[in-house]
Amino acid sequence: MPIRRLADTMVNRIAAGEVVERPASVVKELTENAVDAGATRIEVVTAGGGAALIRVSDDGAGIAADDLPLAVERHCTSKLDDGLDAIRSFGFRGEALASIGSAARLTVTSRHRDADEAFAVTVEGGRVGPVRPAALSAGTRVEVRDLFFATPARLKFLKSERAEAAAITDVVRRLALAHPEIRFALFGGDRSALDYPAATGDDALRTRLGQVMGRDFIDNALAIDAVREGARLTGYTGLPTFSRANSLAQHLFVNGRPVRDKVLLGAVRGAYADQMKSGRYPAAVLFVTVDPAEVDVNVHPTKADVRFRDPGLIRGLIVGAIREALAGSGPRSSSTAASATIAAFRPGMSRPRSNPAATAWQAPLPASGRAAPAMGFTEPAQAAYTPPPSADVRAADPVPDAAAHPLGAARAQLHETYVVAETDDGLVIVDQHAAHERLVYERLKRAMDEDGIARQILLIPEVVDLPADDVGRLMARAADLETLGLVLEQFGPGAVAVRETPAMLGAIDAAALTRDLAEQLAEWDTTDGLRTRLDQVASTMACHGSVRAGRRLKPEEMDALLREIEATPNASECNHGRPTYVELKRTDIERLFGRR
Repeated sequence: MPIRRLADTMVNRIAAGEVVERPASVVKELTENAVDAGATRIEVVTAGGGAALIRVSDDGAGIAADDLPLAVERHCTSKLDDGLDAIRSFGFRGEALASIGSAARLTVTSRHRDADEAFAVTVEGGRVGPVRPAALSAGTRVEVRDLFFATPARLKFLKSERAEAAAITDVVRRLALAHPEIRFALFGGDRSALDYPAATGDDALRTRLGQVMGRDFIDNALAIDAVREGARLTGYTGLPTFSRANSLAQHLFVNGRPVRDKVLLGAVRGAYADQMKSGRYPAAVLFVTVDPAEVDVNVHPTKADVRFRDPGLIRGLIVGAIREALAGSGPRSSSTAASATIAAFRPGMSRPRSNPAATAWQAPLPASGRAAPAMGFTEPAQAAYTPPPSADVRAADPVPDAAAHPLGAARAQLHETYVVAETDDGLVIVDQHAAHERLVYERLKRAMDEDGIARQILLIPEVVDLPADDVGRLMARAADLETLGLVLEQFGPGAVAVRETPAMLGAIDAAALTRDLAEQLAEWDTTDGLRTRLDQVASTMACHGSVRAGRRLKPEEMDALLREIEATPNASECNHGRPTYVELKRTDIERLFGRR
């Protein structure tokens, strides 16, 4: 067939396929236009998940009567005075209204701020009607009915009404986070109403975060403000223990524009790489601000992706800022961990044992009759003391240094796994293995950065039998492993000999460590940098070299563990993202017993 020019109606419908994917796409385009118009109030009303009705009203500058026909024509815009290299607005392509009008029944009613009356224009399936007088006090109202009536095949690709309504909610939430100074309201018979009042002042963002993300996020997030070579990163990022099952709680913005950019998402994931277990995602609201000339927002019709001129700079800024914030936060347990601990208690459900004397107490009474400050034995032969039912088992009196340290003073060890400490306003429960694993990991990383990791020579090398493929992978990385203090030599086609191990790990099961490392090397991402891979190996080593559950600790060992946790960056969670301790305030304890 000969080449021919497509009709304008067909061109608009093709463009609509790119811009108008679903009702949420329409809401995104219309609300962004309202922000560009300088609105201080934006109201969205929907019905039928947006397929039946979308109405967006604002109090912005409005559109002049003479400009209304151009507003619904393709590639007509008022936002490109400075060209594509200096885009400072949401919209600039000039095709949103034309695309929407080609697929639905569109009515645009507007009153320019300098005009005495309002005017309206309608578009049905791409056919533009005449401009006519209308009633509107200020701003613009855009009404979209019967979405995809002109392209009914698209309707079968829509999800349920509930799912489409949820997608619209997500769009409004994201834009509301970017502009706390604007009031956003979302109503409709297909949803629960949302109303985010405008926030002003220095705490405007925190106020809006509380409205959109909830108070829990504010209580478990760290402020970010960092600058690198002209690029700035601000916002809040959640504690590793405040993780989520998906990435929906990650809201990223570039020059105020919500994006789902792979560079940014990958940087956030990388910043938490050794602090969050696989399958969990951090919560974050982060704003990247750069010179518009340094970022291309014209790489996708919906402008959801961007391209940075120097992506390495942006990635480094995000990773560095988040890690610095996490390292500088000091000992801090998420409030959700404390809430889970409180919820685990069921007042009135516990029952005393029939033989109280059979209970093994970890806080034995010395001859003085006064409870010991803490309890733990290194020698297994030293059994726990079992007091008679009438024995006085009062906790030790507060020690002077309990208030001097955030994690307080050790009081007891439970089940040879958990250390209980008393603080000046509550108590802390520490998972001794998770905590020590983080401490050993940070020591290994610090040693790598300084003088190297000291090694200890095994008197008799340990031979570990492995599949030939695993042996090959270990030998290929032998130099990297030696950097971490593990020296291996090939011992035939199906074995390796462990000759030296990291001295700081002490006596370890070298065979188990080697097998774990072999499995880990098989899953390495070859695109990861050397330091990332070394950190992964160090994490595995730390797990093998840390205090295990089931080991009794002496009082001085428990206190030393608490002090090192306080002094170590990122010590609130282990290498796999599990909390190393939870804290209960005195008010939480009193609430458990009905005192509050």
